[in-house]
Amino acid sequence: MRISPYLVFDADCGDAFKFYQACLGGKLYVMTFGESPMASETPADKHGLVMHANLELDDGALMGSDAPDGRYEQPVGTCVSIHVDSVDEAERLYKSLSVGGTVQMELQETFWADRFGMFIDRFGTPWMINCGKPDVT
Repeated sequence: MRISPYLVFDADCGDAFKFYQACLGGKLYVMTFGESPMASETPADKHGLVMHANLELDDGALMGSDAPDGRYEQPVGTCVSIHVDSVDEAERLYKSLSVGGTVQMELQETFWADRFGMFIDRFGTPWMINCGKPDVT
C-alpha cells in the first residue's frame, strides 16, 4: 500500500509544485484544464489552472490540483510529514521548504528526534520535517 497526500490550492498549484520539485527533487507531471479532455467545457480564463499534478519521489508521491472557483479551503488538522535519515537532509528540507512561510516550530532536537520542525509554506501547506533518533520508533 502507498499513501500519497493530495493537496488542493487556490489557483497556484502549478507554482507550488515547481517549488516542491526544486526542494524535493523527483519527476513532475502536470496537466492543466486547458490540456485536458475537458478543455472545451472549461472557461478559457481557467485553462491555465492545474487539473492534476503528480510529483513522483523515491518513496512516494505528492499530488495536487487547483480547487474549482469558490471551493478552496485552507488545510486544517493535517500536515505533510517528511521523515529523513540525516540531520543534514532535515536541515536542507526545512530551510528550502519553509522559505516565505510561517514557522510553527523551529527545526530542533526533541526527545524523539535528532531534528523536528513544523511550518506552513508560502502556498498554505502545513509541513513537518522529522529526523528520528535511532533508538526511538
